[in-house]
Amino acid sequence: MSVRLTWVQPEDLIGHELRQAVEDGRDASAVEARWRAAGGAPAPVAAGASRAPAPPHLRALAERLLDELAALPVPLSAAEPTSLAHIRRICPHWPRPAGPDTRRPGPVLTRPPAPLPGAGTAAAAAPPGPPAPAGAAHPPARDTPHAPAAGAGSVAPDAVAVGPEAVAVAPGLGARLHAAWLGRAAGCLLGKPVEKLPLSAIRALAAATGNWPLTSWFTARGLPPALAAAHPWNRRSAATSLAENIDGMPEDDDLNYPLLNLLLLQRYGPGFRTADVARLWLEELPAGRTFTAERVAYRNLLSGLEPPLTAWHRNPFREWIGAQIRADVHGWTHPGDPAAAAEQAHRDATLTHTANGVYGAMFTAAVIATAASGTADVHRSLATGLAVVPPDSRLARAVRFGIATAHAHTDFDAVVDRLHAAYGSYHWVHVVPNTALLAAALTHADGDFTLSVCRAVSGGWDTDSNGATAGSVAGLLAGRPERIPDRWTSPLKNRLATSVPTFDGAGFDTLAALTHRLAHQEAPRP
Repeated sequence: MSVRLTWVQPEDLIGHELRQAVEDGRDASAVEARWRAAGGAPAPVAAGASRAPAPPHLRALAERLLDELAALPVPLSAAEPTSLAHIRRICPHWPRPAGPDTRRPGPVLTRPPAPLPGAGTAAAAAPPGPPAPAGAAHPPARDTPHAPAAGAGSVAPDAVAVGPEAVAVAPGLGARLHAAWLGRAAGCLLGKPVEKLPLSAIRALAAATGNWPLTSWFTARGLPPALAAAHPWNRRSAATSLAENIDGMPEDDDLNYPLLNLLLLQRYGPGFRTADVARLWLEELPAGRTFTAERVAYRNLLSGLEPPLTAWHRNPFREWIGAQIRADVHGWTHPGDPAAAAEQAHRDATLTHTANGVYGAMFTAAVIATAASGTADVHRSLATGLAVVPPDSRLARAVRFGIATAHAHTDFDAVVDRLHAAYGSYHWVHVVPNTALLAAALTHADGDFTLSVCRAVSGGWDTDSNGATAGSVAGLLAGRPERIPDRWTSPLKNRLATSVPTFDGAGFDTLAALTHRLAHQEAPRP
């Protein structure tokens, strides 16, 4: 029996890179024709590897073609840079760095003090950007909703504009961080049994057990056998994540990476370098616990490559969601300072990701840093997150579209249907559709914890990752663990399983206390 390692086989990577080329505007038609003529197959739709290895000549061709694709010019590079200096230059409303005067109680900010020009218009929700490459899904500006429907939320779409004011920080950070850790775990666990399932299957499984719209854990109890056979639960997760099986928080990469980043800050402080992230991974992260871009970057490290080449070399997953799920700690430890959180997330993300993959991490870190302040609501938090993303990038356009669409529909199923129509051509793990869904879910839930995690998971795509991030944000907004409904926190039993050293069996209260100590702490470099 052979070992068929996922996410690194050249004959699978080439199909994903051809798809990436379509999305970022490169003309890869000649390369694709050569691959198809040689008998090459498309990338697997959901799995990490095709069933059988390619013959040696086809594998060698795939490696050559991957390098040829990397040499093609990227038309969107000016609007979607990766360097932090360039990103900051083209973000006109980069948040003001926090100072001592911001760490005092302040009013809850529900919208920017001064809307930017064009805010509240269709153009503001999805401004004209670089032309969408053939086959890539970008909702046109003329289709963007102009105003929220009654009852869809308390803040109008002009909340996507952000002013320069720094965010004040309220007391009670420790309790907010405890709620955020619990929220991240609960949201992740909710999404685990339906990860990789199509949207129609998620809806059918929940509806068959009286749980649609989604309001609680998925369950197999009462599920018709025919439906269970047609849509099997995620085979790795069902045994630990269905309502009848939950016994603490099982291991998941969506929790492993926040734990690793606690170790990162303990060892290297907030001034860590990308090379420090690489060093920590090689010392503490089992290679088998990595996936997609992280696994390719890990392989590149073992091959002797240095960051940032680790993110580029034969890595077609560099704009997927992996860096985003590592961003929470960067926001948690910079309450009220979204600029510092985004910059820290950038240093982490560039080990494995580029462009929109990096923006997803920066956006999430800035959203969480703002929510962690205790003085900003979800709409202000999302607006601040957008301020650190290049405004003409695909990710910024997707987030604006998600927010505006959530405001336009009271029925969240309608929101999800529109997002899938717009972004269904992307892989289900890509950061663009998932961040659009995350922003829509948080906007539509208007700060409610249950609605936030359930909307994020019920929208499909990367269900556990979206649920985790939504739960982190909503936990911060809840402010205290006891404000999260007990049905989400009791099954966790204040216990987390992980392969990250020293953390297996840790309680969320302990993790919150450690995170609190690391917030704005300057740890000495070794």
